[in-house]
Amino acid sequence: MAHEKTTLEMLYNLLLDEIDAGVHAIDSSGKTFIYNQKMADIESMDRQDVLNKNLLEVFQFSEDEDSTLVCALRNGLESRNMKQSYFNNKGNEITTINNTFPLKHNGEILGAVEIAKDVTKIERLIRDNMEKKENTKYTFDHIIGQSIEMKEVIEHAKRSTRTTSSVLIIGETGTGKEIFAQSIHNGSIRSSKPFISQNCAALPDNLIESLLFGTKKGAFTGALERPGLFEQAEGGTLLLDEINSLSPNLQAKLLRAIQEKSIRRIGGTKDIATDVRIIATINEDPIDAIKNNKLRKDLYYRLSVVSLFISPLRERKEDIPLLVQHFITKYNTLFQMNVQSLSEEVYQLFTQYNWPGNVRELEHIVEGAMNFITHEQTIDDSHLPLHFRKRTQFMEDTSQPINKEKINIPPVDKHLPLKQYLANIEKAYIEKVLAKHQNNISHTATELGLSRQSLQYHLKKHSIRRSI
Repeated sequence: MAHEKTTLEMLYNLLLDEIDAGVHAIDSSGKTFIYNQKMADIESMDRQDVLNKNLLEVFQFSEDEDSTLVCALRNGLESRNMKQSYFNNKGNEITTINNTFPLKHNGEILGAVEIAKDVTKIERLIRDNMEKKENTKYTFDHIIGQSIEMKEVIEHAKRSTRTTSSVLIIGETGTGKEIFAQSIHNGSIRSSKPFISQNCAALPDNLIESLLFGTKKGAFTGALERPGLFEQAEGGTLLLDEINSLSPNLQAKLLRAIQEKSIRRIGGTKDIATDVRIIATINEDPIDAIKNNKLRKDLYYRLSVVSLFISPLRERKEDIPLLVQHFITKYNTLFQMNVQSLSEEVYQLFTQYNWPGNVRELEHIVEGAMNFITHEQTIDDSHLPLHFRKRTQFMEDTSQPINKEKINIPPVDKHLPLKQYLANIEKAYIEKVLAKHQNNISHTATELGLSRQSLQYHLKKHSIRRSI
């Protein structure tokens, strides 16, 4: 019997070492009890340095991402095709794609096991060649912002790089939606494959359809045998900018292509299988777009598996100094100048202005101002473009605390129910606080003692539209 057990153990260990995937298992205390040779090769480790050791004492993980093994052990949830980067005991970075499962018996979690594929070399190759790529130059390192809103959306975007799910990026014009799209692509395992971007508002529907799906020769007069963007982006990412500008009919065809993972060229008779990750952007609230029949509800649900909302610049003005310094540095290099900063007056103006064009408008103003500088090192109001100075000339100084005496209290109307009268007062007060904070939702919510979600509810309840 003992001999039979020894033989089975030998076969078991032999099979584990012959599998072309790393296998790593930990017990309920986090100690490793299975660690095959392939996993040791992937992580450049000696097996004796890992076996019977606590996982978190051997490997180092970032603060933002726990070990997938530890997550399975703590939460009892399995994960598939999850990308993970971490460091071995020599400080070398390892990147793997993992399938991780909790080990359960009678409902009790006894440990967790992970099957890993090595993509470390691919990741290094991608990183080394990143600067050579012309159509996808942006990574997360290019996204500038220290506000809570920006840090949150960056973190969510980074997490989305681990999967192939569709992403919907919501944000006003000029907030940097394409930078996020490129960063997600470049941070994913698809980064060595094509990144194709198409503005859906740039062309009429008939041209967009042939551009997306391709054409068969002779499908119509002058039609050539031409692959569409889905085929060109094979294995990579297709960015569809301003998805709400497509007609409902074309949105339905797009939905089918995404769901079926196949397309048919115009005039063709055969379906062509595709492997493409879809990232879409929209410059308005998708709920409003659905209500106004500009976005199909079923397409929205398909695209918004991951939803990222990029706050407008007026709601994260604490990011303005960093952005300004970045743009000054950029145009110093381009223009061979030595500008150092903004004057105090210009800084105050920038923080009071609502920036309807968002970050793009801020960059254009800085670039325009530097065109008027000769030898100065500080941008003052005389350097600002004329149209911007005119636009801000009569702007109210909203930096002073609210004088609650000046809130326009609605007059008492004996025919008005008390509930409606109180609602009118509430609306007037919210409008006043909102104006004080230049429509910044976070700051307004803080002063009112509300959460952002609760404030958004009150804005809709009273039909308060934030001015731009």
